[in-house]
Amino acid sequence: MTRSGETSMPWLGRSVLRREDTRLTTGRGTYVDDLRPDGCLFLAFARSPYGCGPIRSVDCAEARALDGVVAVFTADDLGDLGVNAINPLAETIVEAPFEVLARERVSAAGQAVAAVVATSEAIARDAALLIEIDVDPEPVLEPGQGPQSVANSVVAGDADAAFAGADHVVAVRLQHSLVAPTPMEPRAVLAVWEDGRLTAWCSTQTPYRVREDLARILGLGLDAVRVIAPDVGGAFGGKASIYPEDVMVAFAARALGAPVKWCAQRGEDMLAASHGRGATSTAEMAFSADGKALALKADLVFQQGHWMTYSAVVPSINALRILPGPYAIGDLALTSRAHMTNRAAVGIYRGAGRPEAALLLDRLMDEGARACALDPIEVRRRNLIASDVLPLTTPTGANIDASDFALLLDTLEARTAYANLRAEQRRRRENGEVVGIGLSLYIEPCGQGWESAEIALCRDGRLRAVTGASSQGQGRETSFAQIVAEALDADPELIEIRQGDTDDAERGLGALASRSTAIGGSAILKASEQLRARIAEAAAGFLQCEPGQVRFRPGRLFVEGSAGASMSLADLAGAMLGGVGEPEEPALAAETIYHADDEAWASGCCLAMVAIDPDTGVMTTERLVWIDDAGVVVNPLLAHGQLVGGLAQGLGEALLEQLVYDEDGQLLTGSFMDYAMPRADDVPPVEIDKIETRSEANALGAKGVGEAGCIGVPAALFNAAADALAPFGAHDLQMPLTSEKLWRAMRQAPETQTGGNAS
Repeated sequence: MTRSGETSMPWLGRSVLRREDTRLTTGRGTYVDDLRPDGCLFLAFARSPYGCGPIRSVDCAEARALDGVVAVFTADDLGDLGVNAINPLAETIVEAPFEVLARERVSAAGQAVAAVVATSEAIARDAALLIEIDVDPEPVLEPGQGPQSVANSVVAGDADAAFAGADHVVAVRLQHSLVAPTPMEPRAVLAVWEDGRLTAWCSTQTPYRVREDLARILGLGLDAVRVIAPDVGGAFGGKASIYPEDVMVAFAARALGAPVKWCAQRGEDMLAASHGRGATSTAEMAFSADGKALALKADLVFQQGHWMTYSAVVPSINALRILPGPYAIGDLALTSRAHMTNRAAVGIYRGAGRPEAALLLDRLMDEGARACALDPIEVRRRNLIASDVLPLTTPTGANIDASDFALLLDTLEARTAYANLRAEQRRRRENGEVVGIGLSLYIEPCGQGWESAEIALCRDGRLRAVTGASSQGQGRETSFAQIVAEALDADPELIEIRQGDTDDAERGLGALASRSTAIGGSAILKASEQLRARIAEAAAGFLQCEPGQVRFRPGRLFVEGSAGASMSLADLAGAMLGGVGEPEEPALAAETIYHADDEAWASGCCLAMVAIDPDTGVMTTERLVWIDDAGVVVNPLLAHGQLVGGLAQGLGEALLEQLVYDEDGQLLTGSFMDYAMPRADDVPPVEIDKIETRSEANALGAKGVGEAGCIGVPAALFNAAADALAPFGAHDLQMPLTSEKLWRAMRQAPETQTGGNAS
């Protein structure tokens, strides 16, 4: 993209330090809880202590009498409200929107039943505890028992015939624990109603979606709602939708004519924010004697919770359409479905269906390798989709982008000296060690749809870009400034990136589904290219040349072939605007709504080598090697950070994290005392390398990177643990792979002398 001879070094592909870090690490960030306007009131919720049942009564008398309480709201005070939007991605979807406050019955422990507004947060919380909620408890719905919210199926070829003629059939059953997104900053919202307009500061990934939902639910026009996402301390899918709490705060602010704020405590987020994963998958794969995968049958069952987020059905749909992954398997019989439960909503969580599909395929490939007496890397190699047939539409309707799966495997094999690792494993096993090697090879959809961008040349010569994408720690201000700098031969330090305020741009989508760089970055690129052409045309009039003769340097414009004809961007802006004005006054601008031609598909390959202590079951990851293909990488330093962050979350799911409910629908893991999060010393060193297959699905050529660690790492670790325990006859491992589970697995069957994949 950098024009030859015009700049000394391209900005794309350069590891630039995050410009956000100085502000955020010195306490100058602005989060919702940092905002406290004059007269601010505070809201707290009285939540159901029961898992399910009709409401007999809600007694708020003591709460209303408490000094400092301004108002107490129940469902009867809210009147008729609209409903939250749910993405209708499937014809079979049965929508289940939330109730802002439970009206006739409660459907989950932790559901909000009443809201208290007071002059301080402490008073509001104390008053909420005084509210008596009487419910006639009913049995709760267990996973798979509740009403079906969505169902999809794919049948291609003749899977039954392929299975009937197979030499080997392998089967797996996998359970993904429910997990909590647990961002560093819990959910929070501040709302102000002033002059007939609602302004809401919200810790969200999707400020434009929140604006649309608030307007719909409260019966307001879009122009009467402004949503601002200031600094957001992490999200991971858990802040991709509006919540009942957001609506209640906005309603209270309008009803009381005063600023109202609510900031969740950690326990509230564990109990009432959306959860992730929770799928149970069963599958079979048929193989020929030479290791060729002939057919795949799979059934994936997801949990939905007691209400549906905007992207509630995305995990079940994603998992289905990703199958059969990077493998050329034409005969398929696949189903996926989701069921409501009396639990917190289950929505998208970093990966959203991708990890479920990847782990299923990687377990089947390892079992197939064992059945066919082949090395796991070889059985994968024999079944890959060839790069020369890509892009390709699969039987599940996925349009897989340009990729090179064989090169991923070859690079991993060379980087790890794979044959030597297997030889080392054999030697160590002979000495009594419990050692395993696991592989994963994954693909992931990322970057589709549209995004908005605006860019302006200001009077002072600086450039100001506005994006409909938003940031929750990814370094968007840095990477998007690099894209602008590349397109306009500018200094990134003179480029301002604005995001997260619905008043800055008319439309936007936000940050989710690994789309912000591919789609948001492409929008920034296209708007920058438009502005470049307009700058050249305007400068040509002052420099007395043709627009095609104008050449760009950081902060200046030159005429090709002329030693003296030049002007600064500030001079051009000043000449166009005339007189004196504000430095940020725009002289030239361009805007775009960029629509991606298709969907980018990233891919990657991981190897994990683990050792398990036979006395304690403690598993140590001795080596983790990861080859990733994210297409064009704007900033390798930021991409590396995203990969490692995803790795930590993937490791947490594989080894530690699990939300547990009892038979009455009570959450037993509602704090970090019971819910195990990975610490810094749990995250092993990782060797990361890359190949770079440019995507043709978007203008930037980028693919996703933020979710990859939750996709490839758990599968590699799981396969490594299964390989280590194969000599013990352990066949029914399930995540999280705690030391207790591994210890018991080594004692469930007599130890044998052979097994595993160390061929």
